[in-house]
Amino acid sequence: MDDGRHGPSAPAAVRVDDWGWRYSGRNAWAVRGLSLSIQSGERVLLLGASGAGKSTVLAGLAGVLGGDDDGEATGSLTVGGRRPVDARGASGLLLQDPDSQVILARVGDDVAFACENLAVPREQIWPRVLDALDAVRLRVPLDHPTWQLSGGQKQRLALAGLLAMRPGLLLLDEPTANLDPEGVIEVREAVASVIAATGATLIVVEHRVSVWRGLVDRVIVLAADGGVLADGPPDAVLADASNELRRAGVWLPDEPVPVASEVAVGAPLLTAEALAFGRGPAIARRAKRGSRRAGRSQAQDAAALPDRVDARIHEGSALALVGRNGAGKSTLALTLGGLLAPLGGVLRAEQALAGDAAAEPSAWRSRDLLTRVGSVFQNPEHQFVASTVRDELAIGLRAMHERDDAISARVDELLDRLALAPFADANPFTLSGGQKRRLSVATALATRPTLLVLDEPTFGQDANTWAGLVEMIAELRAEGHAVVAATHDEEFVTAIGAGRLLLGASSEVAA
Repeated sequence: MDDGRHGPSAPAAVRVDDWGWRYSGRNAWAVRGLSLSIQSGERVLLLGASGAGKSTVLAGLAGVLGGDDDGEATGSLTVGGRRPVDARGASGLLLQDPDSQVILARVGDDVAFACENLAVPREQIWPRVLDALDAVRLRVPLDHPTWQLSGGQKQRLALAGLLAMRPGLLLLDEPTANLDPEGVIEVREAVASVIAATGATLIVVEHRVSVWRGLVDRVIVLAADGGVLADGPPDAVLADASNELRRAGVWLPDEPVPVASEVAVGAPLLTAEALAFGRGPAIARRAKRGSRRAGRSQAQDAAALPDRVDARIHEGSALALVGRNGAGKSTLALTLGGLLAPLGGVLRAEQALAGDAAAEPSAWRSRDLLTRVGSVFQNPEHQFVASTVRDELAIGLRAMHERDDAISARVDELLDRLALAPFADANPFTLSGGQKRRLSVATALATRPTLLVLDEPTFGQDANTWAGLVEMIAELRAEGHAVVAATHDEEFVTAIGAGRLLLGASSEVAA
């Protein structure tokens, strides 16, 4: 039992008075003219279009936006009657990008880190760590390396660290975006149990409202041009009699999923036969041992490696890599995209994809990949290298020595199609999570690759930008491009008409 000084923080009320924030170097305000009041213990779902400022509001309430060098603020914010920077121990923020919250090398140490900073007695820290890991169902040893976790597992890890703090204000930024369906339910239940036990105030940002609708007692919708578009009980707000929310891109319950058109597939592009894949020296050693042992059965090979898959990808096809967090979807995507070498089996680029290049994609140079395979990483920030959005989109085209006028035309087309034109001169790292995701997709599309490999492409998208991505992929398929997507978004899989390759189970797929 915690003593009073180190027990759960008291539920914190939130007050926002005509508040705004503009990031340094940006002309447009991320948030402006926002006023609202949230009572202690309220449970709020914060909605709004991609780029409306939801993540900025959470970062402001957590006191992590920075000082005058980082941006300009107007109005005021208080948490429990104090400035957010003075209430950091009472509030806990789960960021959109779980990688940015992984600090230490081992799982247990990482969960314990915030408690140690809050000077929680050592004898209380480890019971909290174990309780938090159990609550989010992250079932790995305490000394498990954090770098070996999948994106979804890192999301659970970050949430466990937050729950171990026992803050009075929980600020969750798309906490289930990279989780498998079972994980979504488990995380929601973990949050619900913590709130029930502590009475903490909750503000959660999530584009898909169905997950949290039954848990929250209030929905606030931010307007894209500043202020509040709607505020009230969930059923009243989500009824959307005026269609304002639908026009703003808010995901509404029971929206129909688009039906994918039939696409005739063409020549084969990529063939995987008993493909073994993985990352890390231990996996590689197991693969080499397995390849040297004569007479091994297929079952023994499967036990030695994370998975073995068979797949055939054709022009105009779409293939979804699905399965639980940690099943290897991102690793397989990187392998199919030529960015990781196979550990066993065969991965062969056919004539329609390889041309005069080597048949093994991992042997290709960067220049070979530009028009053949475009990859979009799970974390979009891992592939940004330029200081403006426009320059980011032009990098691949310049590497191909395209004419300046052709580069400008292609960049302008992508900016318009993916709703990034207002941010052409912005630093990519200052974009919202959904905008970063669209930029990472656009950079892969810029050189018109034959095969597009996407990792969680719909993360952070509102209903309108999601539909735009679906439409663009339909056009790509009609033009003969193939798409592979690692995703938990079943509606996206249906909308693009993709075949499914389930990892963690024996599968053979033709796409």
